Amino acid sequence: MNKSKVKMGSIDFLLFATIMLLVAIGVIMVYSASSYSAFFNPQINDSMYFLKRQALWAIIGIIFMFWAIKTDYHKLRKYTNTFMLVTIILLLLVFLFPPINGARRWIQLGPATFQPSEIAKYIIVIYMAKSIDIKGEKIKTVKYGILPYICVSGFYAALVLAEKNLSIAAVIMIVTVIILFIGGAKFKHLLTLGGIVGAVGVAAIYFEPYRMARFLSFRNPWADPKKTGYQLIQSLLALGSGGIWGVGLGKSRQKCYYIPEPHNDFIFSIIGEELGLIGCTFIIMLFIVFIWRGIVTAIRAKDVYGTLLASGITSVVAIQAVINIAVVTGSMPVTGVPLPFISYGGSSLVFNLIAMGVLLNISRQKSFS
Repeated sequence: MNKSKVKMGSIDFLLFATIMLLVAIGVIMVYSASSYSAFFNPQINDSMYFLKRQALWAIIGIIFMFWAIKTDYHKLRKYTNTFMLVTIILLLLVFLFPPINGARRWIQLGPATFQPSEIAKYIIVIYMAKSIDIKGEKIKTVKYGILPYICVSGFYAALVLAEKNLSIAAVIMIVTVIILFIGGAKFKHLLTLGGIVGAVGVAAIYFEPYRMARFLSFRNPWADPKKTGYQLIQSLLALGSGGIWGVGLGKSRQKCYYIPEPHNDFIFSIIGEELGLIGCTFIIMLFIVFIWRGIVTAIRAKDVYGTLLASGITSVVAIQAVINIAVVTGSMPVTGVPLPFISYGGSSLVFNLIAMGVLLNISRQKSFS
């Protein structure tokens, strides 16, 4: 039997360059979007406050990314169970801290905050890649191919949902379906799983008044322009004001207390206002290139484990980017999903970059027949 020749080579440079460019744009746009509110905030009074923090987290994340690039991704298999247990503990620890804006998503570590759900979405990928690789053809059965992942992914998603974070819980379940599809699960089983996930999502919206209000305002934000529709209206005004070329970097008007916390989930609106359609298209093209190179990395991986791992990591970033841009442009109800690499957030940026290091390590280990 002919065996594939495994080549240890250099990383996928185009993928690496795309990631670094997204991070660089993120740091610049966090500064541009936050400088006004940070300067006039009496508790901060420093226009570069968020820039300094985001740049620091970017440096830390890049250091860890290079470490992950040099570490064989197969070593993750050994520590999968430990990672899963630690993540559960961290997801439970958030309930010991006071809520922020009505949600308990963060662990306070001195001046910094840490969001365990950012780990959970990647832990599911690591777990599923290992599990499906071991099961082989059993993935085609309901007992071994669907039920275990409904239970495990559903458990993590439920913990995240209990933190008032429906968006990341949805990301976890969508990624679960994608990995099962790539792993070889039967399509009819996936349809059933997709139906269950969809039903749970609808119930989570229907039985939570603020989520239902967001959903209804998405259909017509001008029906309640001062409350539930306010954020989306301001986002659309920002995008419309930018036109094709934008008003210029740093010259956004909507960031001046019109869009709440413009450096977070709605930073794409500021990009649209300041850099225009051209800037938005460029960002979208970068994510398309990232997805393309992520798929190529998955296809060329030297084993099933690498293929599933690369597919899952790429899916997490792709789903979040699609949801964020859809929300900002009014294509789906408002939900709190950050734009990967660009929105402000230390734990999100660091763990995304660590995952990118794993993805780039997989790209080094190519298999040729």
